[in-house]
Amino acid sequence: MSRVTTASFPADRPLAVLVTGGAGFIGSSLCRQLSARPATRVVVLDDFSTGTRENLDGVDVTVVEGSVLDRELLGGLVAEADAVVHLAAIASVQDSLDRPREVHDVNVTGTVNVLEAARAGGGVHTVVASSSSVYGSSDALPKHEGMRPRTESPYGATKLAAETYALTWQRSYGLPVLAFRFFNVFGPRQHGGTAYPAVVPAFLERAVAGQPVIVYGTGEQSRDFTYVESVGAIIADAVVRGVTSDEPVDLGFGVRVSLLELLAVMEEVLGHPLDVTFEPARTGDILHSQAAGERLAQLFPGIEDLPLREGLRSTVDWMRSR
Repeated sequence: MSRVTTASFPADRPLAVLVTGGAGFIGSSLCRQLSARPATRVVVLDDFSTGTRENLDGVDVTVVEGSVLDRELLGGLVAEADAVVHLAAIASVQDSLDRPREVHDVNVTGTVNVLEAARAGGGVHTVVASSSSVYGSSDALPKHEGMRPRTESPYGATKLAAETYALTWQRSYGLPVLAFRFFNVFGPRQHGGTAYPAVVPAFLERAVAGQPVIVYGTGEQSRDFTYVESVGAIIADAVVRGVTSDEPVDLGFGVRVSLLELLAVMEEVLGHPLDVTFEPARTGDILHSQAAGERLAQLFPGIEDLPLREGLRSTVDWMRSR
């Protein structure tokens, strides 16, 4: 049985939030939502290995260039914060297969550095990003937090280790933490130009450019796609209310869509058929992913995900405006 606590704060309570990886895809969306809240000061720590300053254009934040591996820098920033949202990571399965030690250092040692800085800062509320990749390719659906993890890539192993450290710091030291397992987040400011890109930007960037869309595998594999602004809204609410849990929380809404279905919706949004090429499945790819979403709904009642079609339309509009 998990234990959840929530601290109720006035809406206008002054709040200082540090977002590691805040110039990235998810981080920049979160920063937009936090900075729009009255009496909130947002500081971003990012090494710009994947995030960009452009992602934060027009957002009222203080940007510090640096790494979560720099313990002195990190400690000073956390000491001035009421809450930390730890999103900084190497979020690539392929990178983890190619450079497992480097990915471990950033994703695991970096998380321990954040937790220790939060502990030294007097118990700073810390939200940590984990991933649905911890479930692996188990046939059981939907996934839920009580399932046994089965990681199938070094990346998945690092996210499981990171969330385990966070929850252990709560049990060992009383550090208030919340570990979210993200499920296939997509939306504006997500880029597909990597060796192992997320499926939505990989498909859309090629489709918008008039190039063939490449599907690895049969296309029958499925995902619980989650719009980035919905993710940001939930994290922001968790920070403002001081939500903690002694078990991980799946951040997915329980809607499973196959890649073939995704392509069909993309064709509707784009208004034309897509040229699709099928290639062999890739190492480390998960076949099916879907969150049960029960714990999320209990903790964050009233927050719903944007329908897939609307999220794709917003993403296409952003891509075409670039």
